[in-house]
Amino acid sequence: MVHAGDRAARAVVGPSDLHLHSDHSDGTEPPAQVMVAAHTAGLRTVALTDHDTTSGWAEAAEAAGSLGMTLVPGMELSARYEHRSVHVLGYLFDPEDAGLRALTDRIRTSRITRARTMADRIGRDYDLTWDDIVAQTAEGATVGRPHLADALIARGHVRDRGEAFADILHPGSDYYVSLYAPDPVTAVAAIADAGGVPIIAHPAGRAGLLPRKLVEAMLEAGLAGFELEHRENEEPALSRLRSLVSARDLIATGSSDYHGRGKPNVPGENTTTDAMVARIIARASGSAPVHP
Repeated sequence: MVHAGDRAARAVVGPSDLHLHSDHSDGTEPPAQVMVAAHTAGLRTVALTDHDTTSGWAEAAEAAGSLGMTLVPGMELSARYEHRSVHVLGYLFDPEDAGLRALTDRIRTSRITRARTMADRIGRDYDLTWDDIVAQTAEGATVGRPHLADALIARGHVRDRGEAFADILHPGSDYYVSLYAPDPVTAVAAIADAGGVPIIAHPAGRAGLLPRKLVEAMLEAGLAGFELEHRENEEPALSRLRSLVSARDLIATGSSDYHGRGKPNVPGENTTTDAMVARIIARASGSAPVHP
């Protein structure tokens, strides 16, 4: 992986999609296949942003380079505010930073413990074992509920991930186990301290905007901006957020949040402007884009 000190002064050209997932977290395709899908969609700059892991960076970089694309290494860090999940996209941080690695290690350990406990609970009523979940998880992947869903599908208990999440894996289900996640300010600070650029993912979804006091605390901790162009964002929250981004001159991104077969999202359905990609690169000090 190219670090900040090795950065070449090269312009990054779009179209750019800065939010894609592989089977190293809850996507359904290996990083190289994700890069092929992005290239087929006409993208020229992409970010692999698997949940709480950088394990797919090397494969993605090699594949992107062979296709003539630029890779902006990234991650989607799990955080929580009260009972709400908050996802913080981090770009171009140092993957060896001790503080950030300690945080992601704790989250991934919690994910494994949670998945095992949920598998045990589900197994009391359904034909499902831990081995079934492992069979649906790529080596080194961040284990999550989507892998439990895929195991339930393989066993014929549900038709698809949507049905699994609506019933057996729903937070209101007796099988559900909560996941450890840091508060959003801690997550933002960890990425910023590692030389990265933190952006809040899909910030204007059905749950609405985060409280202004929390947003101010995140900005103080190093938050750079918001993912404004995303299919889950809704009005009128989105318009209020656009006003904040404009007034504070924050970075605004647009992305697909591609997961392969796991979601209907298509690479390039939303994109980030060249100017905003340039601002992300200029702000980062932890690592650098990987050019072809």
